[in-house]
Amino acid sequence: MSNPSLLILPGDGIGPEVMAEVRKIIDWFGAKRGLAFDVSEDLVGGAAYDAHGTPLHDDTMARALAVDAVLLGAVGGPKYDNLDFSVKPERGLLRLRKEMDLFSNLRPAQCFDALADFSSLKKDVVAGLDIMIVRELTSGVYFGEPRGIFEEGNERVGVNTQRYTESEIARVAKSAFELAMRRGKKLCSMEKANVMESGILWREVVSEVAKDYPEVELSHMYADNGAMQLVRWPKQFDVIVTDNLFGDLLSDCAAMLTGSLGMLPSASLGAPTANGRPKALYEPVHGSAPDIAGQAKANPIACILSFAMALRYSFDQGDEAARLEAAIQQVLADGVRTADLMGPEGGVAVTTAGMGDAIIQALDASL
Repeated sequence: MSNPSLLILPGDGIGPEVMAEVRKIIDWFGAKRGLAFDVSEDLVGGAAYDAHGTPLHDDTMARALAVDAVLLGAVGGPKYDNLDFSVKPERGLLRLRKEMDLFSNLRPAQCFDALADFSSLKKDVVAGLDIMIVRELTSGVYFGEPRGIFEEGNERVGVNTQRYTESEIARVAKSAFELAMRRGKKLCSMEKANVMESGILWREVVSEVAKDYPEVELSHMYADNGAMQLVRWPKQFDVIVTDNLFGDLLSDCAAMLTGSLGMLPSASLGAPTANGRPKALYEPVHGSAPDIAGQAKANPIACILSFAMALRYSFDQGDEAARLEAAIQQVLADGVRTADLMGPEGGVAVTTAGMGDAIIQALDASL
């Protein structure tokens, strides 16, 4: 059998730096655990624009559709702020999501014990936090038509349309229920059914899908209350499913419960392909951080954890994903810190590459 295939798209800013550490981890699993991958690399975002005049070349898009999973670093930067909207670096990422039909975005918010003091919330509120937000990613207000800026009378009007079909809601709901079955069998669906017709349909369809998952405890919550509850007592949740717009807001809110964007991975999944694996794109939540690019300060853990998600959700290697996560937990417990993780208690300061090396050492110790 051929090895599973990975397309790496480092992107812009700190993307290439953090992705270099992921390559170390991938090589380690091939050498020490017999998990070899066929790895290729290409351009996306500003790097692709510089080379091709487009944020995602058609050939790169074709390669993304052909591989088992895509790992992406980050896109964007001030250099590209004045480009036309159609060729901004972020359009490359949006095209990947759309053409790969990655409708289910998984955003974990996990608070590592060693970093509980980094959250702006009290330690007892976030210690041990482990929740998953499932965000619908290919429909809703970001893609609905009509959209645009129009002249109406003597003034301009900005229009965006919130639109969901029954099948679009059902498929992301099913992915959330399946995830809940693998976790704590508890799912909270968030919308605004009190003021939005799309929210009414969302609640109805999620409730219908729930009939196929009688073991999962389903609850419903208005999204604005959900935001409040996330900062009041986030551990009341296990899996949250919500639409594209609310998922964008709620997942960023949940991200900061953990104290550092440099720790948070994500997965964007589509429907299973002929080999049973879903179309998949894995990326850290953080941006390109151009202010620290090239300075060896970037925290690679979010990107490394994104690979751990790939092991779990694309390659059915949950035990090896847990091994990698435990190695990261151990490194943090030992006080190893990139600049973003240095607190009043200090720690062992390391560079981006130093953090990758420390995680490799912890992986070696796990054998």
